[in-house]
Amino acid sequence: MTTTDTPPIQARGLHKTFRGGAAVHDVSFTVSSGRVVGLLGPNGAGKTTTIRMLLGLAAPDSGDSLVHGRPYREWPRPLQVVGTVLDAGGLHPGRTGRQHLQVAAAQAQVAADRIDEVLAEVDMTAAADRPINGYSLGMRQRIALATALLATPQVLILDEPSNGLDPAGMHWLRQRMRAFADAGGAVLLSSHVLSDVKQIADDIVVIAGGRVVADLPLADAVASHDGDLERFYLELTDGRAGVR
Repeated sequence: MTTTDTPPIQARGLHKTFRGGAAVHDVSFTVSSGRVVGLLGPNGAGKTTTIRMLLGLAAPDSGDSLVHGRPYREWPRPLQVVGTVLDAGGLHPGRTGRQHLQVAAAQAQVAADRIDEVLAEVDMTAAADRPINGYSLGMRQRIALATALLATPQVLILDEPSNGLDPAGMHWLRQRMRAFADAGGAVLLSSHVLSDVKQIADDIVVIAGGRVVADLPLADAVASHDGDLERFYLELTDGRAGVR
């Protein structure tokens, strides 16, 4: 796959207004190759709206977003550029995990033997032929992650990927994302689990009230508050919860 030398992810002046007010206002940030960026903010801050605009699922009122120099929808095979986890609950309950991946592989024009590889990567081989309606939330999340990795993308955009994962699963997720970035990939990770972000992210972008209120290396954020990332976060978001 050919990409440009531009950053893997660029959000540039994104603005989106819904009935009742602005959800996102002038959101700009960059995710570079080899980096894991944690996207943080209270519930309703605009994180998911921002991600949806990056993926062309919501049209911005102004501003734009680029993936390796192009809008996501302009890539002829977008699934081979970006792997996404948006809603593990959106899996078809009547299919097995393997059947879900077979459909996704056909859509992404990926060889069928890749399915067994990603099932092994997310430790779901033994449960692959069970119906999804019998999966726990953590198992659904693993299948969603397998789908994101299926086409061997260069970019991962993950919205709350640790939801429902047990401690072993969360440890695996951190290792997998770190390895992905260390191999030259780029990861944008929205999370409510501040402790996980602290263990995996290189940089953080904090959104509050629809605006970017911080965009800096994680190490700088931690150092500015004597190692207390939670205090840094709460001061920026007026003490509002939304991460833990």
